[in-house]
Amino acid sequence: MEGDLIYTNKKLRPLSWLYGLGVGFRNFLFEAGVLKSHSYATPVIAVGNITVGGTGKTPHVEYLIRLLKDKANLAVLSRGYKRKSHGFVLADDHSTIYDIGDEPFQMKQKFPDITVAVDKKRTRGISLLTSGAAGKDIEVIVLDDAFQHRYVKPGINILLVDYHRLIIYDELLPSGRLREPASSKDRADIVIVTKCPPNMKPMNFRVLTKAMALYPYQQLYFSTHEYGDLVPLGDQGGLASLAPYHVLLLTGIASPEQMRQDLESYAHEIHPLVFADHHHFREKDIRLINEMFSKLPSPKCIITTEKDAVRLKTVEGLSDEVLQHLYVLPIRIKLMLGQEESFNKYIIDYVRKNSRNSILAKSKDDYKSKDCDYSGDRPRTISFRNNR
Repeated sequence: MEGDLIYTNKKLRPLSWLYGLGVGFRNFLFEAGVLKSHSYATPVIAVGNITVGGTGKTPHVEYLIRLLKDKANLAVLSRGYKRKSHGFVLADDHSTIYDIGDEPFQMKQKFPDITVAVDKKRTRGISLLTSGAAGKDIEVIVLDDAFQHRYVKPGINILLVDYHRLIIYDELLPSGRLREPASSKDRADIVIVTKCPPNMKPMNFRVLTKAMALYPYQQLYFSTHEYGDLVPLGDQGGLASLAPYHVLLLTGIASPEQMRQDLESYAHEIHPLVFADHHHFREKDIRLINEMFSKLPSPKCIITTEKDAVRLKTVEGLSDEVLQHLYVLPIRIKLMLGQEESFNKYIIDYVRKNSRNSILAKSKDDYKSKDCDYSGDRPRTISFRNNR
């Protein structure tokens, strides 16, 4: 049910009150114009949250990439969390996760024709991208994880809210998991309640719509996760079914609980191995993975996320047994209630209105949902779609 993963510590509420004073003062400085927010002639779409932990930013950014990449010269600008480099870095074919971070690296690998850049200072990153540093005329910029980066005033501000940790029921750090008060949602043009159960009933949508209490100028959408076909990370064959398998679910993401719950209905048993978000696997971690997997009864396999897979590819020491049983589970988002066309139209109309690109001339297919099949060179295995 909604909000079922919210945990608060009442003893820490005095500290949350002090934290709230600091956040509130910072926001006041922006509202009063003491701290400046910069607008840009180039269309800018920001995607982010106000919650510590994952709300599904990367799949939603990838949805925007698929929607816009064939209509305009698109750039994705990210902070590049936990990268080893500094300043502005433009991704190329030789970039590593240490240069740009795991999520930007994943996007560049999946969409090699788009521009991907990282810069902690987003105003500088946007200025460089729009001044020709990318080597092309950038016509729209998607800011990854930038809802709180108030030095940029995007044309569309998208706030993601986890269905299982709704901001309206949560509390500020450190008592809860909010980085800003729930009232900060008022800055959003679009609010998306993410990770909704695919079988949500109409009554739940109505209750959530009322509870979110958005203004008339704000758009509310609901999204759910769709899993693609398991992709072998090595050269092993596919799996006909997970039903008899003991699965070591290897994750280094902020909120793995939903994935565990989803996979439980497919596998014989799930054995979670959880690391911190953006975790860089060390030698002791590799030993732990090898040992845990070796102890599982057969038949067995390992399932991990796309983000974890790009980091696992950089490590050494995984046993042959692990490598021959390691699979990646792709995730996409699906907008619910038939909202795809409405959402797509909202985004494309904004980009079209603010773009010089003639390719964005109106087309009857612009707003329709794109093919949701998962493409790739590897063989397909188990399908997790349409099985509920």
